[in-house]
This record gives sequence, structure tokens and C-alpha cells, in this order.
Amino acid sequence: MTDPYEILGIGRDASEEQIKTAYRKRAKTTHPDSGGDVDAFGRLQKAYELLLDPVRRKLFDDTGYDVELTDAVDLQALVAIEKLITDMVLDEREPGTFDPVAHMRASLLDEIRKANFSKSELERHSDRIRLHLDRLGKRPGKDVVGHMLRARIKAIATAISETEAKIDATERACDMLDGYLYVMDTPMLEEEEATSDVEWGDTTEARFAAQ
Repeated sequence: MTDPYEILGIGRDASEEQIKTAYRKRAKTTHPDSGGDVDAFGRLQKAYELLLDPVRRKLFDDTGYDVELTDAVDLQALVAIEKLITDMVLDEREPGTFDPVAHMRASLLDEIRKANFSKSELERHSDRIRLHLDRLGKRPGKDVVGHMLRARIKAIATAISETEAKIDATERACDMLDGYLYVMDTPMLEEEEATSDVEWGDTTEARFAAQ
């Protein structure tokens, strides 16, 4: 994640005037007309716009993320967490009776496991196709079969890249959940329940005896 404060070279408590001053100073060297880099100037502008917007700035200060400055991996990770948040909100169980953060982590780890399995299967299929391709000895002038096999290998390579990107994003989502500690309700211990039952039984027997 790109940090707008670092881009502008200012502290997190910088005032609006300090933000503007820092922007003007850096714009003189990063602007393309002054020989600066186009991408660097673009990042500078986005950082400037973010910090001048009080709503976006507060959101960034609270979460460390902003849609405009978030890289593709972080953005996919945020989407994954957003889906899990929806599941958490729709869960009818009483808060405190289950750990939603642990559930989110477990779901993400399961997605990683499935994606790794899918990747290994894709790689296995690609290897098998290459072996078939290698065994095609004599071929006609128009190698239709070879062309289709090579196209299939290319398609599988694309799928593998997409799967690897999903794994990276899901691992990043797991990292985003680090540090959370959900407070659970403390259930009555079984021993305490058993003791309570015994005491209740003894009291009942005593009442019958007294009668």
C-alpha cells in the first residue's frame, strides 16, 4: 500500500497548509514539464487529493487503505474481506458465542488450500499436454493438433497466473486480519454446572426429608 504521507514527506498530523506547501515543493521536481516522471507525479497528485479530502483521509488513517492508492493485490484482499464481513453481519448467532475473526481466517486459509490444489492440477495438465506435444513426430504442413495443444498450454498458463494472484491476495487478506482479538463470552465450566446440579439435588432431597 502506498503511503500518501511518505509521498508528500509530511507527518500524519500535517495541516492543510502544510500539505499544500509540500505538494507545491515536490511538484516542481516531479512534474513532467520539469523533467520529472509521469507515474511519480501521478502518485503525488493522488496523495495530495486524498489528504485534502477529510473523509478519505480519516478512512486512510483508520484503515491504512484507500481505493485510489491501493495496489491490485491489496484491493483484491479487501474485496475478499468485504465478502467475509457480509457473512459475519448475516450470521444469526449471538455476538460473543462464536469468533467471527477466527472464522474469517479459517475461510481464507481454506481458499488458499483450494487455490494451491487447483494450481498443482493445472500444472499437471500442462505437463501432460507438453508430453503429448513432444510425441507428435511427423506432422502435416498445417499442424492443427499442435496449434490447439499449444493454445491449451497458453490458456492453462494464464489460469495458473490468475490462481497465483488469488493466492497472493488471499494471503494478504490473512495478514490484514493479524492483531485482532475477539472477546468471547465465558461459558460456565462443566464442573461448575455439575456442582450446581448436585447442590440443587441435595437441597431438594433435604426439603423432602423435612416434609
